[in-house]
Amino acid sequence: MRRIRSKDTSPEMTVRRLVHGMGYRYWLHVRTLPGCPDMVFPRLRKIIQVFGCYWHPHGPCRFSHRPQSRLDYWVPKLDGNRQRDRANLRRLRKLGWTVLVVRECQIGDVESLSVRLASFLR
Repeated sequence: MRRIRSKDTSPEMTVRRLVHGMGYRYWLHVRTLPGCPDMVFPRLRKIIQVFGCYWHPHGPCRFSHRPQSRLDYWVPKLDGNRQRDRANLRRLRKLGWTVLVVRECQIGDVESLSVRLASFLR
């Protein structure tokens, strides 16, 4: 578990390259905001969160699956991640931030992701 990164993951780096290529500048991992968001655009009051599908499980997705062993450990951990994510997003919105969540499974289609990011940041 020590080798699993929480920052600079490959999905996050892909999104960062796309956004930077569009000419936007951002802050990374602002610890003073709830959940330590991945990309913060202070002037726009917008935030982009990049979630891995395994660690932040969601509906039917090929990357989002339940572990087969040690269920007594993994199920509460992954469910806790979901609950914490929801609470952090709620708190960010209460503070006046607009939040976009990009999931790992959405990174594969770079064209639609670029369009989605550009429309969000306008």
